[in-house]
Amino acid sequence: MPMIRLTTQAGALTRQGRHSVQRDLAAALLRWEGAPDTAFFRAQAWSYLVELPQAAQITAEDDAPRFLVEVTVPQGALSERRKAGLVEEATKTVLAAAGLGRDDALRVWVLVHEQPDGTWGAGGSVVRHADLVALAKGQHTDA
Repeated sequence: MPMIRLTTQAGALTRQGRHSVQRDLAAALLRWEGAPDTAFFRAQAWSYLVELPQAAQITAEDDAPRFLVEVTVPQGALSERRKAGLVEEATKTVLAAAGLGRDDALRVWVLVHEQPDGTWGAGGSVVRHADLVALAKGQHTDA
């Protein structure tokens, strides 16, 4: 099951963006992963927002906030095309949540971490990518 984490400094997101960014990122991840749009799969797409204290993250150049999106998925869940689409959509989502434009895109970095098969567990059992694919095939879209 996928996880997505956005790390930035407190105050970097707009009020509305802070309210919606986690669900928006989780929904984008599920779409690019090709998961069914069902309550079960939406409940498994965990989304974190980590807000660092002011000035906890800077660059050698300036203090403008930066945004790190970390995605963790089972190995094989995202093709190169799907990774590229996810990176693009996650970047646009974060920029919108921060009230920034396309010119600020380099302030958003997206790292995709692929978890090797057999190293992911949930509910007290190892979950393999093939298990998730089989489960997805049995689910129908409910949205």
